[in-house]
Amino acid sequence: MKQRVITAIVALLIFIPVIIAGGYVIDFAAIVLGIIAMSEIFIMKKKMIISVEALISFIGISCLIVPTNFSNFLPEYLSPTFIFYVLVMLLLLATVFSKNRFNFDDAGVYTLGMMYIGFGFHYFIVARQDGLTTLLYALFIVWCTDSGAYFIGKHFGKNKLAKHISPNKTWEGSIGGTVIATIVCTIYLYFFPISGINLIVMIGFTIILSIFGQLGDLVESALKRFYGVKDSGKILPGHGGILDRFDSLLFVLPVLHLLGIV
Repeated sequence: MKQRVITAIVALLIFIPVIIAGGYVIDFAAIVLGIIAMSEIFIMKKKMIISVEALISFIGISCLIVPTNFSNFLPEYLSPTFIFYVLVMLLLLATVFSKNRFNFDDAGVYTLGMMYIGFGFHYFIVARQDGLTTLLYALFIVWCTDSGAYFIGKHFGKNKLAKHISPNKTWEGSIGGTVIATIVCTIYLYFFPISGINLIVMIGFTIILSIFGQLGDLVESALKRFYGVKDSGKILPGHGGILDRFDSLLFVLPVLHLLGIV
């Protein structure tokens, strides 16, 4: 527990100034986090992160993360999404010339990983572009849902939520986490409203986003269980890897866009 607390404090001391600064600082941070998260998928698959396939994947995920206005620096016939597709084609070509060292399943996993992580961190940037208030709203949903689910589940949890994937999660914890996130975010939105959206509507959105955050957590749990690992990485002592810390947010942020908030 002591190690977890120390890591959390150090991480927040780095993370908070980054999200406050915004701009190129958060763009760079999102790309770095995305590449680290992508490398964790390679490690879980027991593949080398120093390889042609890894390099292609790191460039591809960067193309998906970069802010939309990055296209202004490229020729008209190019876009980050098109470059990403070209890189996917290169991964597919690698299945032909790698002498079975790299196969279609590998290419599929890396492509899906790039999209899963890349679009999530792209909307991390988009949310900050919309305003610090919006990004903090998303973060509060995730933090409060996670913390609420943990404490309520620990003391009152009896009915397993997804025993085959994450045996410690309970329905009581899940519902409690959503309730706490909704209460905290309602208070937050009362003082820091998101422009153009009614508070009652935002309360409904908060419930939806809290649920999707928990689904994101379960997806990453399923990924780890499939590869037989406890944590996605070791970069955050006591907390695991970047995927372990951002799994919920990678689902919440694109849904934030889908709901028209950003």
